[in-house]
Amino acid sequence: MKVRRIVTNIDSKDLEKAEAFYGKFLGLDILMDHGWIKTFGSSEKMTLQVSVASEGGSGTAVPDLSIEVDDLSAALRKAKELGISVEYGPESEPWGVRRFYVRDPFGKLINVLQHH
Repeated sequence: MKVRRIVTNIDSKDLEKAEAFYGKFLGLDILMDHGWIKTFGSSEKMTLQVSVASEGGSGTAVPDLSIEVDDLSAALRKAKELGISVEYGPESEPWGVRRFYVRDPFGKLINVLQHH
């Protein structure tokens, strides 16, 4: 057996908030929309990973999702432009990433990162 895809499902009645955060803030495309579910993603090939952690590193909480971007400064500017509060960072971490934490509209802690 080979795993082909892992999908994160977030329970919400307000899919428009999802579109504002995952679409407008993170720039993901809507890959599927059935009215009751919207799937956001990218046509770019992405690495598949599942992490299990006792902490988020540097004494932070374990994030619900980690999303790697190609330009962390642009992501930070976009978050501020959209009024998304930064809960941690931006910080350059000793394991080779620069990152910040935000919450999506559903309370999920999102680790936005870029490798050095």
